[in-house]
Amino acid sequence: MKRLTALFLSACMAIMLAACGADNAELLSAPESSAASVSGSQLKAESETGETATSEEAGDEVTDADSQSSGSNILVAYFSCTGTTEQIAGWIAEEAEADIYEIVPETPYTEEDLAYYTGGRADREQADSSARPAISGSVENIEQYDVIFLGYPIWHGQAPRIISTFLESYDFSGVTIIPFCTSHSSGIGSSAESLHDLCSDTVTWLDGRRFSGDATESDVVEWVESLELPESEVRTVGEFDFETKTVLLNSGYEMPIMGLGTYSLSDEECAVSIAALLEAGGRLIDTAYMYDNEAAVGQAIRDSDVPREEIFVITKLYPNQYSYAAEAIDEALERMGLDYIDMILLHHPGDGDVEAYLALEQAVADGKVRSIGLSNWYVEELEEFLPQVNITPALVQNEIHPYYQENDVIPYIQSLGIVVQGWYPLGGRGYTAALLGDETISAIAEAHGVSSAQVILRWNLQKGAVVIPGSSDPEHIWENLDLFGFELTEEEMEQINALDRNEKHDWY
Repeated sequence: MKRLTALFLSACMAIMLAACGADNAELLSAPESSAASVSGSQLKAESETGETATSEEAGDEVTDADSQSSGSNILVAYFSCTGTTEQIAGWIAEEAEADIYEIVPETPYTEEDLAYYTGGRADREQADSSARPAISGSVENIEQYDVIFLGYPIWHGQAPRIISTFLESYDFSGVTIIPFCTSHSSGIGSSAESLHDLCSDTVTWLDGRRFSGDATESDVVEWVESLELPESEVRTVGEFDFETKTVLLNSGYEMPIMGLGTYSLSDEECAVSIAALLEAGGRLIDTAYMYDNEAAVGQAIRDSDVPREEIFVITKLYPNQYSYAAEAIDEALERMGLDYIDMILLHHPGDGDVEAYLALEQAVADGKVRSIGLSNWYVEELEEFLPQVNITPALVQNEIHPYYQENDVIPYIQSLGIVVQGWYPLGGRGYTAALLGDETISAIAEAHGVSSAQVILRWNLQKGAVVIPGSSDPEHIWENLDLFGFELTEEEMEQINALDRNEKHDWY
């Protein structure tokens, strides 16, 4: 995730930069220009290589870090100058089993910017307590972290101003922050206390630790162990969490494992159905361009009292949009009135689907879409398609129900680190009554004191398939979410598995 880059400065500049954590005690009181002035990607390991990263590369570095969260609840966020802080951050992340994120300035600093006490850019920022150097990239899944280690070099006895930018960029309410710094002889001192006012009063600050340039890994490990951190709960991509009712996607985002499909719902029905879903605690909504109700879905979300970030919205591009996919994405955002879409899928294979998917990839890079995937792609289609794209789909959505089980397709998709989602989980319109009246399913439902629909949906979940049953009936919507008060036995799962007829109810 990390690139090692370097910047050769003059001998004088090299001495100045030693203040970031090397071996010059006098320069510990140097201005923050020594630190806040150089991109972390450019200088964080300058002693290790002889190449300088471009600002574009630095931005790519941050994007990679953002999108590859392991699901840990601990984050190590650091800004490094000479590589000293980077090394300490790496040791902490390894010991704490934490994710790691490098804070990279958006605008690279030049040698003139860094010149010591010349009144250059870095000097001016250091002297201005309100200075906030912009950061390239962001930690978009910041809400998953309960504990954040925050690392920086000491300059003039304080943290670089870019640390202030980082702290003011997110809501850290309820989070525990543990600062650590690198310098030759001064302690962490007031550098940590000076940061407290930048965060909510609900943030818990633990005592920080200073590390010198010659600190060893054992020094770091001993300190981390002394903190008695809560055990990191690392989640596996694709693994269903039946307590949180979510699954971790390979994009780093969590998605609810049950929700509402809006296929064939009118605008008015959408509004009623989504209101019922949200009131019942459901947070996953599936729509598509061809459903002609994206605007109604967006309006229902905006009209609700549920925070936008709690709702996961999926929509789809239809093949007739593939030739202008970038514009179609913007149109979907405009129709829905949303700042971002949680996931966009390609509706089914068609001419130009690879190019359309590449447009989805660009939309992810632009922050318009968080996760992307496919609908109605099977083994052969995936084998041909995946080598032509760069981002592995986070989701494949196919028809799945007891009469059409895809028992060969589901394990294949899951083996690729892709989550499976089933549409028509109750058989689809015109077929639902027969499926719900199936004798085997009805008997299992009676044994558990639940409905046949609940048995079918629970069967899907235990197979690892996310469910999005469609309904315009608020009572049915509530019922379709109530899937966690019972569990199907292995024998019952096998009984339902034996119902497979390879009977597809739509042509996709």
